[in-house]
Formats: sequence, C-alpha cells, structure tokens
Amino acid sequence: MAPYIGTATSRIDGVAKVTGAAKYAAEFNAPGLVYGSVVTSTIAKGRITRMDATAALRVKGVIDVLTHENRPHMAKSDQAYKDDVAPAGSPFRPLYDNKVMFNLQPIALVIAETSEAARFAASLVKVEYEEEAHITDVFAARDAAAPVKPPSSPTEALFTPPKARGRPEQALATAAVRHEGEYFTPIEHHNPMELYAATAIYEHDGKLTVYDKTQGVQNVQRYLCGVFGMKLEDVRVISPFVGGAFGSGLRPQFEAVLAVLAARALKRSVRVVLTRPQMYALGYRPAMIQRIALGANTDGTLDAITHYAVTVTSQFEEYFRQETGWSGLLYKCANAKYEHKLARLDLPTSCDMRAPSAPTALFALESAMDELAVALKLDPLELRLRCYSERDQHLDRPFSSKALRECYRQGAKAFGWDKRDPRPRSMRDGSDLVGWGMATGMWEALQMPIAVRITLTTNGAAEVACATSDIGTGTYTIMAQVAADTLGLPLENISIKLGDSTLPNSPVEGGSWIAASVSNGIATTARAIRDKLLGLAKQVPNSPLANATPDDITLADGVLVSKQDASRSVSIADAMRHGGVDRIEQEETTNPTADQSLARNTHSAIF
Repeated sequence: MAPYIGTATSRIDGVAKVTGAAKYAAEFNAPGLVYGSVVTSTIAKGRITRMDATAALRVKGVIDVLTHENRPHMAKSDQAYKDDVAPAGSPFRPLYDNKVMFNLQPIALVIAETSEAARFAASLVKVEYEEEAHITDVFAARDAAAPVKPPSSPTEALFTPPKARGRPEQALATAAVRHEGEYFTPIEHHNPMELYAATAIYEHDGKLTVYDKTQGVQNVQRYLCGVFGMKLEDVRVISPFVGGAFGSGLRPQFEAVLAVLAARALKRSVRVVLTRPQMYALGYRPAMIQRIALGANTDGTLDAITHYAVTVTSQFEEYFRQETGWSGLLYKCANAKYEHKLARLDLPTSCDMRAPSAPTALFALESAMDELAVALKLDPLELRLRCYSERDQHLDRPFSSKALRECYRQGAKAFGWDKRDPRPRSMRDGSDLVGWGMATGMWEALQMPIAVRITLTTNGAAEVACATSDIGTGTYTIMAQVAADTLGLPLENISIKLGDSTLPNSPVEGGSWIAASVSNGIATTARAIRDKLLGLAKQVPNSPLANATPDDITLADGVLVSKQDASRSVSIADAMRHGGVDRIEQEETTNPTADQSLARNTHSAIF
C-alpha cells in the first residue's frame, strides 16, 4: 500500500462541504430556538447615559433586550475573563457596564422568535452617550507609545524582545553604505467567509452545548466557565467546521458570551450571528510604523541593523508580537539593535493574523534590503546570498535545517531571474511596464503538547479523536493520512473526530503548529497500539511473531509484519480475535521537548 503522506489526496471533508452537509455554528438547531441581534455603540469612547428599548420591545416576536443594566450575573475579576492566549491587561467584558471603549462595541442584545424581528428591533434601540475625546490614529499616538513589557516567562521568540548585539550605532555611523527608511502597514481585518456565530443549546438541567466559530473549543469552554462560574462538565463547546478564521478565532469572541448570557437568562436555546459590519469589532492585525536602518560594506555584507517599531493595541490590553527581532534573525549581521513600542488607541484589542509579526516585519525589512541593493548597485538576490545566515544570531545556535539557499536557486531558475533588467522602467510587456521582484519569508516551526485517542476495531477501522479544530486548512485529511500510514490501514478505514471540547486535549489551532503537533500525537498513539497488537499477536498459536520486539514490527495493509522477514506476519484481526478483544482504545499525550541547542524556523523565497 503506497503511503498517503506526500501523495495527492482528496479532502475527506470535501464532499460534505460542497454538498452543504457540513454544518457550521449558525446551522445547528434546537426546539424553541430564539435569536439574538447585537446592538453596537456608535461612539469610540465615553459612557452610556441612557438606553431606551421601548420601541424594540413592541416589535412582534421580541422577547427581551439585555443590557448592562438587566443582564444576568457575570464574573467581576479580570482573571475570569482571561483565555488561553489572552495578552496582559484587563480583558473586554461584553455588556458589563456603561463604559464604551471602542466603536461597534456590543452594548445590548435583542432576543426574538425570529432573526428578522431581532435584527429590526435592534435598530430601534435608542442610546444616549456622554462622549469623550478619542484617539484611533497610530501616527497621532506615536509619540506617547511606550516600550513593550516582555512576559515574565517567554515561551518562544514571538514574545521575547531580542537583546542588542555588538555596537550597532557606531557600526551604522561608519558603514560604507547606509540606507534608512520608514515603512507603514495599516490595520488589516480577517473577515473570513463565515460570520462569527454561536448557538447555545440550553439543556433541561442547565447545562449548555455551545456551537461556536472558534479555533479552540477548549479555550472557549474554559473561558465561558470562568465568565459564568460554571463547571467544565456543564459546558460543551463544539465546532466541527470553521469557514475561515486566520487568527481571529484564537480568542473567544463576544458572540459566544452573548448567546450563553441570553440562554441562561431565558432558559432557552439562543443563536447569535454577527453582521458583516460587526465583524470589524473583532481583532485585527495591528497597524505598524517601522523604521529600519541598514549599514553595509562595499561587498554587500551587512554590518549594522537597527529596527524600531510602533504597533497598535487597545487601551485595556497589551497585545504585541515581537516584530523587530525577525530582522536580526534572517540575515547575518554582527551589530543589531531592536526597539518595540505600543501605541494605545480607542479600538478593540488587536490580535494574531496569519503568522503574526513576521509578514509585517519582513515587508519592511525586505523593502529596506531592496533599497539597499539599489544603493550598492547589487542584484537583490545576490545581496541576500551575501548576507545569508546559518545561525540564529539571537541565541547563537544553528538552525535544525535550512534549505533557503537552494530555495533561492530553484526559485530564480524557475522564474527566469537571470533575465531581469535592473534599470527602472526598462522591462515591458507590450505597452505595459513590468517589474520583477523577490523577497524572503520566515516563520517558526513549532510543536505543542497535544493528546490523541485512537480506537481500533477488529474489522480494521480506526477512529482518531482530538479536540483540535479544522479552520479550512485540511486538518481532517492530514489526521487521516497520518493515521492511515502509521496504522497501516486504508484511508477509507479512518474516521476523524475533532472540534469538540469533550475530546482529548488540544491547543488552539494557530501558529502553523497543529499539523506537526497532531501528527506527532497520532504517530505516538499508533506506536502504543502497535505494541498492544504485538502482545496480542504473540497469543496466536505458533505465532510467527513470538520473539519479535516492537521495533521489529511494522503495520501494513492491516497486518503486523516483521521488518526482517515479511513472511512472518499476523493480521490485526487474528491478533485481536486470539487476544479476546474486539477493540483497542489508546490515548497518548505528547509534550515535545525541543533541542534547545537548535533553532527551528521555516524559510521561503518569493519571486
């Protein structure tokens, strides 16, 4: 049987998605389900002085209007609102009090028998404010920006401000060629296809099943329990399919809080779906001002880098990712200095978005490198090759592997880079001007602790279970491929369960770490099953594997086979039958301990 890993494979969830069988958070129903529509603030900062829901309550089908004045009890402490990936500060609390901290802040929830009635009634809620002066422009807040405070226990380079090395100011001042530039990237919103939604199913005993759009069901479960003082066993969060998230679903969003708040108030099942404009009240990639100075020798090698950045956060939390450190990691340079400041604005807290920090930081760095290449009269690719780094210079350690040089070579050849004319306006396609450029990409290569359960039955079918999410990245299929190869079973014999808080523990799906983490978890669990199967196979009369050790055995085509002698084998079915079992269930937790002597990063070349 050919391996499935590395082979083109149709997505196992593809048919369900294209036929509409895949159900998303707003598509789960329950008897007596009612609908909530969010009322949002129309000012950026201030306080609510009066709310009038009289007209809304007169709309046919409207059940109630929840505000900070009449909502059920919610936790008071900041800690109760902290989720697994929350930054430092005081987390936002929906409908908590009369304070308005950003435009589009949720300030009321209208609940009705139909979504149409709820949405219409929400437009009738009258709100009066005492407005305060606000600031939402990073340039206006630039001078007041303060240096970031690194976490007390940084776990990865994203959160660790790198220390300066060498004498960067002196090296920059004496550099043969110097280039300095300022680069700005605006706020970017995730805006995935699926709107944020939560359906809170209220059970007769007060327990809740919450279908939520999220990248971490157990993160949402713990968060809701903290906010409402509930036990973990009383809240189940399910998210089998996610219509895109890109980082916006790493933290619990307010639709889940509002759905649960209403369900507990009414003792009924409630669905809350945000509108497309309300999606702008969620997190975003922060705006960023960067200033980079590069000092180079005449041969194109770098001698100095200074990288200063100002990024955006809210007034109430301190979100940041260490942007500036990427510049001193990508290219070889003996003298480097970094500074990162936060500008507090009257906006929602910014959040992770598709490789947080790296794209914005590298946009600035790669722009500066291109401009330096012009100053040096050097090809941009050649400049990068002359500054090629074999080590993580922050911690002075080699990379676990790095094939960027070959990546450059293959990319340049495929693109035809040698035909590039560096003179401005020199290349045309008919009457159109053509520009050719290239850049380098970089990210971390991470694994996280994760638990996986595999259940194997005598008919050669296996169920693989983990609480991880699939946000459209193919996690269902990846898990099935790895399980099929490690268990030696056909892909169609593998079933996947994920996106359920009752399943074995998983981190949030982000940082490009789930594929590596869950694959490792599956392989570890599959090895434990192999060991159990070998024990059962030895119970077969005159077993050809009687003297085999686990390392001697591989699983292939539903059979335990000796690696030394393929004629020595026992089928999984025979092993389980003679062992007197009809199923094997195994759960393993993997907690990767990275070799701290090596740096783990991914690299890419773009032409």
